[in-house]
Amino acid sequence: MADDGPVERGFPHLETVRAAVTALYRRLSYDTVQTFAASVAPADVAFCDTDDLYLGAQRVAHELVRHYRLPDARLIVSFRAMSHAAHVELAAGPEYFVELNDRFRTHRRDIGAALAHEVTHVYLHRLGLSFPGTRDNEILTDTVTAYLGAGWLLLDAFRQDAGSSQKLGYLTPEEFGYVLAKRAAVFGEDPSVWFTSAQAYAAYAAGRERARRDERQPPLTAAGWAGRRRYARDRRHAQEHRPAGGPGVAYAFSPDGRVSFPCPTCHQRIRVPVRGRVRARCGLCRTVLDCDT
Repeated sequence: MADDGPVERGFPHLETVRAAVTALYRRLSYDTVQTFAASVAPADVAFCDTDDLYLGAQRVAHELVRHYRLPDARLIVSFRAMSHAAHVELAAGPEYFVELNDRFRTHRRDIGAALAHEVTHVYLHRLGLSFPGTRDNEILTDTVTAYLGAGWLLLDAFRQDAGSSQKLGYLTPEEFGYVLAKRAAVFGEDPSVWFTSAQAYAAYAAGRERARRDERQPPLTAAGWAGRRRYARDRRHAQEHRPAGGPGVAYAFSPDGRVSFPCPTCHQRIRVPVRGRVRARCGLCRTVLDCDT
């Protein structure tokens, strides 16, 4: 939790974020991901200053448990002084003890955001899905939170003014925007209508533009002129058995006359023949892609 300190910006964790989306689809399957088409509704996690602190926190936790379809999981929420926003004890269950930073006693509007991350920890724990290392595992948790419909709360908790700043989660604001835009492309949902933070909206716009660039990379037909020209040059070099590609290029040619590239939706690599216009279907997320190879 960044509190009155510098907030990391940009896309420093993008490769791990993409790996997390791929891992999510592999573990859940396309059909299960589709069951999360509806995001957590603002009204379900709203927290008024007149609400009882503990009863209100338990109510919000229950709504998030319901969103993740964990009917037998019970979260016991408490507050204490700590450096992090929150912590959950990942035991065997069905009870999970969640501690929230004392800051949330007076910043109650962000309790839903803090709990969203911790409930996702419980969800991933039950799935048996994790990444090695604390940093990558926390990035996985943030990515899944956003992709499955609760992460807009974490981005909306990002606020800055002349004298203070607050950000929850391990992703940068722009990376949260990137994942939310990926989700929006799949489900046709616009999370920006729920933002109360102007900084969150700006970060979402930056992340959305970065996500759209994934859809304009060759050999996809939506690629721009410069990308298509470089791709043609690299294809020619590959056919002449010379090194092709280079920094910033996601596609790769193989000796068997195929090209591989990441799916713009789930980032699993797809291999198609190099033979002009082809239509490919990702076997993981079922996205249909128009390509010019």
